[in-house]
Amino acid sequence: MEKVFEIYIKTTPERLWEAITDPEVRSKYNFGVRIKSDFTPGSRYETGHPNNPSILGEGENLEVDPPRRLVQTLRALWGEDVKADGTSRVTWEIEPVGDSCRLLVTHDQLREGANEELYGGWPMILSGLKTWLETGELLTTPGSLMYATPSSTPGKN
Repeated sequence: MEKVFEIYIKTTPERLWEAITDPEVRSKYNFGVRIKSDFTPGSRYETGHPNNPSILGEGENLEVDPPRRLVQTLRALWGEDVKADGTSRVTWEIEPVGDSCRLLVTHDQLREGANEELYGGWPMILSGLKTWLETGELLTTPGSLMYATPSSTPGKN
């Protein structure tokens, strides 16, 4: 199964790449979740949240071509139900379009009938990414409200 998400963001490819790979910036639009990696081909990454002592996700950086393309495996670890779905793949593709960028996120290699928690948050995450890059503000979404930390209250910078 494959899920494809496309969004246009008024930013540069370099700023968009940084927002995807920088742990601090990523936490602003990804429900407080931080990513930890050196982003080299074949390297490991993991994601976590300050309010959760466990790793929430992990994988391998398969392709790293800044600021154009990042391909990663993803193994969700936040619950037994998503662990059972195994490993999938996420591809981030950045294409400049004038003074903006087209971001295409493809989440594939999902098993048929995969848990919606694996891919259901992408519209909120990408909307938050767009809002952050274009305005510097945090976007309030159901996910941001669910996982908000006291220091990152939705709507505050």
